[in-house]
Amino acid sequence: MGNFDRKVEKFIEVFLDQNGYVKVVQGLQNTLLIAVTGLLIGIVIGTLIATVRVLPKYKVLPRVLNGICSCYVALFRGTPMVVQLLVFYYVLLPIIGWHITGVQVAMLVFGLNSGAYISEIMRSGIQSVDAGQMEAGRAVGLGFGASMVKIVIPQAVKNILPTLGNEFISLIKETSVVSFVGASDLYVAFSYIGSNSYEFMVPYLVMALIYIVLVLFISLLIKLLERSLKKSDRRN
Repeated sequence: MGNFDRKVEKFIEVFLDQNGYVKVVQGLQNTLLIAVTGLLIGIVIGTLIATVRVLPKYKVLPRVLNGICSCYVALFRGTPMVVQLLVFYYVLLPIIGWHITGVQVAMLVFGLNSGAYISEIMRSGIQSVDAGQMEAGRAVGLGFGASMVKIVIPQAVKNILPTLGNEFISLIKETSVVSFVGASDLYVAFSYIGSNSYEFMVPYLVMALIYIVLVLFISLLIKLLERSLKKSDRRN
């Protein structure tokens, strides 16, 4: 135990006396910012793609759009997140002349990546809604788009809420790779503490504990939201 106690003392020394906690707070903020922004961008992109993919394919335009969306989904689902980060940061953005920070690049890439996965989640959610709901919307004079936005998509979101929660948890954990583009996250913060205390066991254990707490907190929020939606459905 004596050796472990010394490791803890070194960790506390760097964490408190050498302002390691500042790095951790900044890393936690960036981790949450990247994950939350990525999820919101992903929901918007995913919903648009899912809507395109469930459109009737009678005309040329829906077929072309469906092909483009299919390529998008295949591209982002078929390559690792870290490869996407590196390609955007070191290749695509310099070519088009964009100069943004590593955190901003991470938010963009996480959003684009999440959009590909959420599109499939949302598509299955839309398809799980009874077809009669769309027909009812059209029967009262709503167009396809209005019926989707006002009737189908809200019901689909209720059906896929647990899966969206899992996607958010995945984004939280995947932020550990953003250091490849110079962004400071929890991994970078605790690596800093480990480097300055010359031991990594305690910093990495604390980092793992923080990730576990974040995941448990998100899971609890999703369960509470599900319970609230079920209560509102019963009242209706």
